[in-house]
Parts: sequence; C-alpha cells; structure tokens
Amino acid sequence: MNEEEVINLMKVVKKPHHRLAFILGLSSGLRVSEIVKLKKEDFDINGKRIFIRDAKGGKDRVVPLPKGFPEKYLKQVPLQCGVRALQIAFKSALKRAKIEKSNLHFHSLRHTFAVRAMERGIPLNQIQVLLGHSNIQTTSIYLRINPQDALSTYEELW
Repeated sequence: MNEEEVINLMKVVKKPHHRLAFILGLSSGLRVSEIVKLKKEDFDINGKRIFIRDAKGGKDRVVPLPKGFPEKYLKQVPLQCGVRALQIAFKSALKRAKIEKSNLHFHSLRHTFAVRAMERGIPLNQIQVLLGHSNIQTTSIYLRINPQDALSTYEELW
C-alpha cells in the first residue's frame, strides 16, 4: 500500500481495537494471528518493543513498538475479536476509504511494513529477523526492487 492509501485507510477505521490491529500490522510487521494473541504483558513500553510468543513455526521474537505508541492503546489488549473479524474489518475499511485494489488483504499491512523498512534502508537480514523468517528468500518475496533504483545504484557504485 502506498502512503496515501494508508492515510485514507486509517481515517475510516471506526473501532479502536481495529485501529490498533492495523497499526500493529503496518508499523510492527505483525501477522494477524500474532495480533489477536497479544497480551498486555507482551508490550514493553519503556523498551519500545513487543514480544511475540509462539509465532509461526513456534518461534518467539521481538518487534519494535510503533513510534509514538500511546499507552492508552493497551486498554484494547487483548483484542476482543479474532482473525476473521480483523480480515473483514480491513476489507470494510478499504471500501469506506474507496481503495479499489482487489489484491489487498490484512496481510498487505505486513507487506507494506517490509517494503517501507527496505526503502528506509534497513538491511534485508534485519527485516528478516523482524518478520520472523527462517530463510532470507522468504523475506525477499515481500520486497519489490525498482529497476531504476538498481540502475542508479550501479551507476553510483560501479
């Protein structure tokens, strides 16, 4: 999702727990299944991180707490909805925001996190750790490489 789509999406989110879920997907790269399992004690506000326990593949990991995360959001944790409810809320918000891309789904927030991290210069192996991937090839699937960027880098470094 591009910046404008994300802004428009967040403007139309009605329920606070949906807003929190969308923020965690977008700004921490969490899977929807990880979001619904979060507990208050998983949040380290002072350390600016979230502990993800027993994620996909039974692995634990630590992800960044979204910048400027208001502590009041913790009142929404644990979320009072499941995976399917968040997926439906996401599709409904897309319609209200008039974002007409049929290929978007809740997981697109995680994808957007990965792409933005790459664009901002976070090394691929660090993105891999944040996303909890065992294999770097899995992480590279999330990322789009702009051919013009590749040519510019070549010209600059070669």
